[in-house]
Amino acid sequence: MPGTAPPPHPNGAPRPHSVSRPVLAGVVTALVGFTSSFAVVLTGLSAVGATAAQAASGLLAVSLTMGLACIVLAWRYRMPITAAWSTPGAALLAATGTVDGGWPAAVGAFLLASGLILLTALWPALGALIARIPPSIAQAMLAGVLLPLCLAPITGIVANPWGVVPVVVTWLIFARVAPRWAVPLAFVTAAVVVAVSLVQAGAPVDPALLLPRFELTAPTFTVGALVGLALPLFIVTMASQNVPGVAVMRSFGYEVPWRPAMLVTGLGTALGAPAGGHAINLAAISAALAAGPDADPDPQRRWIAGVSTGASYLVLGGFSAAFAALVLLAPEAVIPAVAGLALFAAFGSSVQQAIDDPGERLPAVVTFLVAASGIAVLGVSAAFWALAAGLLVRTVLHAGRR
Repeated sequence: MPGTAPPPHPNGAPRPHSVSRPVLAGVVTALVGFTSSFAVVLTGLSAVGATAAQAASGLLAVSLTMGLACIVLAWRYRMPITAAWSTPGAALLAATGTVDGGWPAAVGAFLLASGLILLTALWPALGALIARIPPSIAQAMLAGVLLPLCLAPITGIVANPWGVVPVVVTWLIFARVAPRWAVPLAFVTAAVVVAVSLVQAGAPVDPALLLPRFELTAPTFTVGALVGLALPLFIVTMASQNVPGVAVMRSFGYEVPWRPAMLVTGLGTALGAPAGGHAINLAAISAALAAGPDADPDPQRRWIAGVSTGASYLVLGGFSAAFAALVLLAPEAVIPAVAGLALFAAFGSSVQQAIDDPGERLPAVVTFLVAASGIAVLGVSAAFWALAAGLLVRTVLHAGRR
């Protein structure tokens, strides 16, 4: 039972606590979080103009910064606080595509998003303003952004059935018997597909591709990148990661220190941005792996799982170039299929929250459709116009009503 003391030794002395259980929970948390969505991160960075080397650098940057954030927050506050890269943010990048100014402008948008996160910590009114965006609108925007990515497994089956079908079948089987491992094992299957294709083609792998390294980019700042990328990235990171992350932790009895958490993740995002890191935030779904009773029966000791998660992310960061090389060498449609499968749960949750309230359904539908359309007007991405359209429709429909 949670909270019960371990049985004593036969001689009456208390049985010493073992750290192996929370440490293992942290390792599992990092493995599940990393392998479930790293393909989404690489896809998003490539979509906004990163070269293969710059995308690998971005993956390394977010791996290291979120690992350090986990260690700092868990150690300092003795809570199993875990950080993660912004998976919805990476999906937003993939849906946005190249912004005005190219990759340097995208890096500038990452820095601007980090500034907004830091401003949220220092100026609570900004957080209150974001909280005033109806959840149905924010979730509808996210669902529209995710839709094209979630279609990749379906289109991939047609484009490359021999490569994609094994990945989808693996995901489906383990979604039934071990849901936590469904996407990681789908990725393992994709890795096998890649290895087989390389052997069949006799293509050599350049060892230099496997060495992690930073590719620094001087940022530039454009209006299109600010409005079309930085602002939506900040909103989806806050609405889909930070706020739910706090709620998940509260469900296990932990009250996350909001301002320090935003300061740490905001600084981490700022440090990683020149190397291509898009954003880090509080973990949401994966947070339960380190904060729940499975990590340790004693809630006072689960912070060890948070530290272990961070250390594991640092180790996985050392293999970021190898993961990026795997994506680069993969046959057609295989890696996009893995990325799409990784986003199925987030897409379903977003759709449900968007249309749950009948009174908010029409504005949410408009927001979803505009976001899914992928339109870009005046160099500004569809995500911004989706928010604007949804809020406009909602204002008109609710005008004069209590």
